[in-house]
Amino acid sequence: MKWRIGAAAVAVVGIVVLVGALVVVPRFGTDTIDRSQPALLQSLRDLSQYHAAAGDFQVVLDIEKDVRHVPAALAGRRTLFVAAGTVNAYVDFSGLAEDALKVDAEKKTVELALPGATLDKPNLAQERCYVFAEERGLFDRLASLVETQDQQPFYVAAEQRIGDAARESGLTGRADENTRTMLTGMFTALGYQPVFSDAA
Repeated sequence: MKWRIGAAAVAVVGIVVLVGALVVVPRFGTDTIDRSQPALLQSLRDLSQYHAAAGDFQVVLDIEKDVRHVPAALAGRRTLFVAAGTVNAYVDFSGLAEDALKVDAEKKTVELALPGATLDKPNLAQERCYVFAEERGLFDRLASLVETQDQQPFYVAAEQRIGDAARESGLTGRADENTRTMLTGMFTALGYQPVFSDAA
């Protein structure tokens, strides 16, 4: 009987020691500590632009870098790069002349000379831009083991292609129409009939 009690006591002590070891022994791992400073406001500015339309665009670039007089199997690179982005079309009211707005209180009309819409710079969506496929010669494959390809030229080319597509898409015309619709609703709510003309 005493032997059983002694064995049970030893077992209990072993369990206590084991639990204590688990509590005391540190658990190793990786912690992420963010010591970044908060964002600072550097400037404020008033906006005088009405963003009236936006277009989403996607382009697949097929760019080949060929080495003259060398077989493509040895040197050269061909890359398919997918890029996507947005282009905004806006009307800038900051440059309106003093006589751009003429109000006739008796006829309840407002004559407004509107500037045409302008396209903003393409805004590429970084998470939707990537290398889709790539063919490389032997020397280029070996070079890629020690250096990373600069993708900046692909982004520059994508911005240019998307900008060209936006200019041909009729986006500015839609922005002009949307701006007139917005102003018509605003002036009509005030009891005036708007008459639009193009700014000189």
